[in-house]
Amino acid sequence: MSALPSIEDIRRAAARVAPHAHVTPVLTSRTIDGMAGARVFFKCENLQRGGAFKFRGACNAVLALPDEEARRGVATHSSGNHAAALALAARIRGIPAHIVMPSNAPAVKRAAVEGYGGRVVACAPTLRSREETIAGVLAETGAILVHPYDDAHVIAGQGTAALELASQVEDLDAVVAPVSGGGLISGTAIATSALSRARTVGVEPEAADDAARSLREGKILPSNDPKTIADGLRASLCELTFAVLRERGVEIVTVSEEDTVKAMRLVWERMKILIEPSAAVSVAAVLLRKVQGARIGVILSGGNVDLSALPFA
Repeated sequence: MSALPSIEDIRRAAARVAPHAHVTPVLTSRTIDGMAGARVFFKCENLQRGGAFKFRGACNAVLALPDEEARRGVATHSSGNHAAALALAARIRGIPAHIVMPSNAPAVKRAAVEGYGGRVVACAPTLRSREETIAGVLAETGAILVHPYDDAHVIAGQGTAALELASQVEDLDAVVAPVSGGGLISGTAIATSALSRARTVGVEPEAADDAARSLREGKILPSNDPKTIADGLRASLCELTFAVLRERGVEIVTVSEEDTVKAMRLVWERMKILIEPSAAVSVAAVLLRKVQGARIGVILSGGNVDLSALPFA
């Protein structure tokens, strides 16, 4: 695969993961349409295996490994959704998975990793600690690193959600997805720009706005231990995802913690589906009318919530 994934890579990923990943539904809400001033189409990756879009990328990366590499097992660092996705993908292929997780990762996400048979290695909640710990795990085990977003196969796998959305809903003006390390928004931008006239819009918490700052300044400006309820959006762009976002002209908007919680509660109450704060940021941006267009697609990235610590309880 080339350094920057293409629509052909995404199509190959779709074929590779098809026996294992769900084709997730697209739902609508007249109430939200009225509040947003647009027709909004929700691509429900919260209903994906593992509870998030991350299964697509992890599955593609694991299944693409040659047999001699796969036998060594796989490893990653992740706050939760990629961790669970990689553990599940490794179980499908019958290989070990070693997962470095920050100490502040939600308990529900750690439990999911362990439930899929993954080995959890704890680290401090900083990028430096993640990188140092994963380096030790790789040296100890000889496993293959499957990075949460700095991996062309992972990005191509994430792009299969937008590929499906394009076949489910026509004539979108914009497709919206959250931004963390940039794997989902990169795959979304590649698929969307190749298949339609729609713009790709990424959404970040105001407290974790590294992508917005990086694109504005023309260089990567990482966040340092950002404080946001959207625990899946605390990572920063890498060179690969930054390059895709620049090449594809991705727009970035930000939303507050308060608006994220309001959007999350609204979706729970009105649509009767469970989404996590990292998915709610995209809903918040649409409700605030920060995304222009009459027909807007929103990728609801995941639904893995710690039910013992609800933000509106």
